[in-house]
Amino acid sequence: MKTKDGKTAVVFGATGLVGSEVVKELLNRPEYTKVIAVVRNAFPLSHPCLEFFIIQDFSKLSETALSLTADEYYCCIGTTIKAAGSKENFRRADLLIPQQIAKLAHKLAVPSLVIVSSIGADVKSSNFYLHTKGEMERSIRVIYRGNLKFVRPSLLMGERPEFRLGERVAIIFMKLFSWMLVGPLRKYRGIRPQKVASAMIDIVKSTGGKIVFESEDLL
Repeated sequence: MKTKDGKTAVVFGATGLVGSEVVKELLNRPEYTKVIAVVRNAFPLSHPCLEFFIIQDFSKLSETALSLTADEYYCCIGTTIKAAGSKENFRRADLLIPQQIAKLAHKLAVPSLVIVSSIGADVKSSNFYLHTKGEMERSIRVIYRGNLKFVRPSLLMGERPEFRLGERVAIIFMKLFSWMLVGPLRKYRGIRPQKVASAMIDIVKSTGGKIVFESEDLL
């Protein structure tokens, strides 16, 4: 739903690497007069257009968040199997929560929904992580029938609060050798979270048939 003076956007996963940048970018764009960050706890960012919606149990989102009408939803929910602690917890975060968000968007007739997925997402993949991401994309295509977009960023070149050794090594490697990734391999280049955030807000304006945006499309 549009506010009197501009657009309203809701960001899920607003404390994450991409989600926090989406919030900042939206607040810098004058066409957005209300940005709602859906979080478990408010974070220290103050802006006249920023509001917080506190929720502890995302499984009840479609029942308890009926006030979240908006022009656009941005789903930046995501974790790793290691951080989640188990495959079951990972599926809950990266599959079930996005499904709840899509159900809410459908119920409230939110015009646009943009979701962060992953490069290589494929329901046919034997890799559990990529299979789950592919399953998420497939299920949300059924749940939500509005202006739907998936972005599949490659390695995110940013500092996370928690230490991830494998990711730190990959970032160092990418900084040294990304120039070698050309042609079909270009989509595997690392990408800054700020770039992903800006691209997400830009592609929501595209109401055409393209739904999936690979990492190279975000550069």
